[in-house]
Amino acid sequence: MGLIENQTLTEKLSPPLDRFLVEQLVAEFASIERRYILRDWEPAELDGGQFAEILGRLLYHADSGNLDRERDFGDCKKYIENEHVAHRIVPQDAKMVFAVAAVVHKFRSKRGAVHVSPTYKANQMDSRYMVEAVRWAMMETLRLFWSGDRDAAAAAIRELLQFDVPAIGRFKDAILVQRTDLRPEEEILILLHYAGENGFDRAELGRYAGCSPSSVTRSIDALCSSTKREVVELQDARFRLTDLGHKRVREQLSDKLVLQ
Repeated sequence: MGLIENQTLTEKLSPPLDRFLVEQLVAEFASIERRYILRDWEPAELDGGQFAEILGRLLYHADSGNLDRERDFGDCKKYIENEHVAHRIVPQDAKMVFAVAAVVHKFRSKRGAVHVSPTYKANQMDSRYMVEAVRWAMMETLRLFWSGDRDAAAAAIRELLQFDVPAIGRFKDAILVQRTDLRPEEEILILLHYAGENGFDRAELGRYAGCSPSSVTRSIDALCSSTKREVVELQDARFRLTDLGHKRVREQLSDKLVLQ
C-alpha cells in the first residue's frame, strides 16, 4: 500500500456522496496531479474545469438531496448561494468550496486554455495555481464528507499533499522502481516517499529496491544518521520519511519521480 489510492478515497466518500460522481472526481484529481508531476502543464487547466464541474454537482446533490449528474456548474452555484432554501451543508463551508471551484472553472476560458490563442501558452505558474486550488478543494471535500475515523481522514489529507510517484509501478503485489539511474540512497528515499505514513519495513525495502542488500542497509543507516535524519525507524520496526526527508525529495529528487 503506497500513497492513498483512488479506491480508498472513493469508498470513504461514497456514501454519503454519489459514488459515480465521486469516482469521476477522484479520477480527475489523480489525473491533474500526475500530469503536473510529468510537467504537462495544459491538462491542469483543462482538467481543472472538469474537476470543478463534477465537484459542483456533488455539492449540489449533498446540499439539496437532488441527484443530477449533468447539472450545469452555474446552476449548482446559484443553489448553494441561495439564502432562501434549506441547506444540508453548512452554508459557509459550501460557499467557500464553491468560491475556489468557481475560480478553477473560469480560469481555463479566461486564460484562453480552451480556445486556440496567439497570445497564450500553458505554463508552470498557471498550472501550479490550478493544482493547488484543486488540492484545496479536494481536501475540503474530504474534511466535510469523509465517513469513518477522523484521524484517518487527516492522514489521508496529509498523504494527498505529497507528490505522486509515476516512477514507481505497482503490479498486483509487486512494487517496482521503474528507473535505472538512481543511487541506492535515492531509491530508498523515493520508495519511502511512495509508502506514505505507513512506511516500509526492512524486508519490504529489500524486496522492492533494485540494489544489493548491503546497499539497502548502508542507505538506511545513512539516512537515519544524526547527520541527515531524513528517515526515522518507528516502534514497529518500520521506516518512514521525516520532514527533512520529504524536503529532500521535493527539492532534490522531483525530477527522478517521473519515468525516464
